[in-house]
Amino acid sequence: MRTLGRLLSIVIVLGILLGVVFYLHPLGVMKQETHFGLLLARVQSNYVLTPEGRVHYYEAEPDIAGGGIPLVLIHGLGARDEDWAPMLKRLKRAGFHVYAPDLLGYGRSPKPQNGDYSIADEEKFIYDYIQAIGLQKTDLGGWSMGGWIALKLALDHPEVIDRVVVYDSAGLRFDLSYPTTIFHPQNIDDVQRLFAQMDPEMHPFSPFVRRDILRAFQQKQWVVDRSVASMLTGRDLLDSQLASLSEPLLIVWGSEDKLIPVSVAERMHGLVPNSELDILEGCGHLAPGLCSRRAAQATADFLKANPLPSGSVRTLRQMSR
Repeated sequence: MRTLGRLLSIVIVLGILLGVVFYLHPLGVMKQETHFGLLLARVQSNYVLTPEGRVHYYEAEPDIAGGGIPLVLIHGLGARDEDWAPMLKRLKRAGFHVYAPDLLGYGRSPKPQNGDYSIADEEKFIYDYIQAIGLQKTDLGGWSMGGWIALKLALDHPEVIDRVVVYDSAGLRFDLSYPTTIFHPQNIDDVQRLFAQMDPEMHPFSPFVRRDILRAFQQKQWVVDRSVASMLTGRDLLDSQLASLSEPLLIVWGSEDKLIPVSVAERMHGLVPNSELDILEGCGHLAPGLCSRRAAQATADFLKANPLPSGSVRTLRQMSR
């Protein structure tokens, strides 16, 4: 009985300590949980040397002969490679050899102080990354700002890109319904407003979680600010170029996206003759993370299709996220 009591005391103390750690650093705990989940799914954490420096990326290789269909995924503004975790695991199971790098200035990749972190700079970074990992030709996916980078890369370097998938993508001119200062939160209420813009159905975060998100933003805010400033110049907008995109394009969009509304997806679809539009009912801007089941299935269907679907618009009905 005495031994059992001691074990129970130890369990209670450990539980309290874990609770305190989560309260003080919830994002750190969730990040470690994500890393552990990727490790269990046999997704590798790797580095490769590029002209810009040592780049971190996740690599998910399926257990099939030939290694699977290569697919490079590009994250968005203020994000990092592990934000693709749900898609990495699902696409690996679907037979894709997926690579997800940290963009220049983000995560564990280089952060040059003199960079402007423009779409053009990030495009060159991804092109150099594709060369560094030895891919001759690859499918390419991009989320939000990452979609803009993916589209520009496909337009400028069609020789290395096979098919393209974008998720709630930036890159076209549209009227903002919110101030751009939303990407520079000053307090925990600003943090909640930003996430409500991305996913209106998301439950409000607890104040201690919002405080940690704010701290994380402050650490990378200078990079985010430079990226936003560059995008607002309009010099890399693709409105006049998209019609010349030769690669097949899948456009995946959350129907409830308030950050980049679905009207942008419809215009993108109209500009690219060789495109398909899949609208994820009930999802917001965070569709690849929160609606990964449908997003991954739409991606796999499109990238494996032969012949390719083209011109259609589908609404993928709401299910459990």
